[in-house]
Amino acid sequence: MTVDFKTYQLSDDLQRIDFPAVTEWLSGTYWSPGIGQAEVERAARHSSLVVSAWTSGGEQVGYARVASDKTRFGYVMDVFVVPEHRGHGLGQAMVRFAMDHPEHRLVYQWLLATQDAHGVYEKVGFSALPHPERLMGFRKPWPRPLSAESAAPPVAG
Repeated sequence: MTVDFKTYQLSDDLQRIDFPAVTEWLSGTYWSPGIGQAEVERAARHSSLVVSAWTSGGEQVGYARVASDKTRFGYVMDVFVVPEHRGHGLGQAMVRFAMDHPEHRLVYQWLLATQDAHGVYEKVGFSALPHPERLMGFRKPWPRPLSAESAAPPVAG
């Protein structure tokens, strides 16, 4: 599925993703510093939806993904817009695209985490949780970087 947004195109086609570029972007973020391409690709393959944003010239300038049961719950993550294309609502458009996507239309509980983009997501309808004390987290130590071989899906035999 593709949707036009201003001069951009939003897509859910995983085959279009420029994984070397996405890896470069995400590896420089506060939430996944140093992440490798094998891990980025594995995460994308196992997400319920991956969204990309493209210029009219065919350059990928945005990325986001969702983990969801496609019924009740969705978690938006890895939202990234190339700095030169920020300020045009592209991040918000990718999140709306994901939330309105036919695969996620039934989902009524959405979460995301952000350190510094609260205002961006508030414009899409997100707000601080009414009872954050009800949420808990558990973080394992970051495993060794995935190799291309360990990130590959198992071969049926």
